[in-house]
Amino acid sequence: MAQHNDLGKKGEELAITYLQDNGYAIIEKNYRFKKAEVDIIAQKEGVLVAIEVKTRSSTYFGNPQDFVHPKKIKLLVMAIDNYVIEKDLDIEVRFDIIAVLKNKDTYNIHHIEDAFLYF
Repeated sequence: MAQHNDLGKKGEELAITYLQDNGYAIIEKNYRFKKAEVDIIAQKEGVLVAIEVKTRSSTYFGNPQDFVHPKKIKLLVMAIDNYVIEKDLDIEVRFDIIAVLKNKDTYNIHHIEDAFLYF
C-alpha cells in the first residue's frame, strides 16, 4: 500500500478513537454511494454526523481541512441523503471534518463541527 494510503488509514483510525472517546457511536465506516464515500458516519445526542477525515504530514500546501473542495461536499451530501433514505431515518444530520496532522511521531487532531457552514 502506498505511504499516503497508510497515512490516511492511520488518520481514520485516530479519528474513530477520538470520536468514541468523545461520546460518538460509530455507525458506519467508508460508506459508499456512487462516486461518493463518507469516511465515518457516527451518532451523538440524536444527531447523525457525516465525517470527512483529512490527514496530512505537513501544512506546506495548506491545512488538511482545506482539501475538502465543493465537489467533495456535494458528493458527501448526496451520499448522506441516500443513506438517510436507505435506512428510513428521521434524524438531524451534521457534516464535520476531522483534520489530522502528523508531526514527526505525534498526531494532532482538529475536529471541525458543522464544517460545511463555512464553505
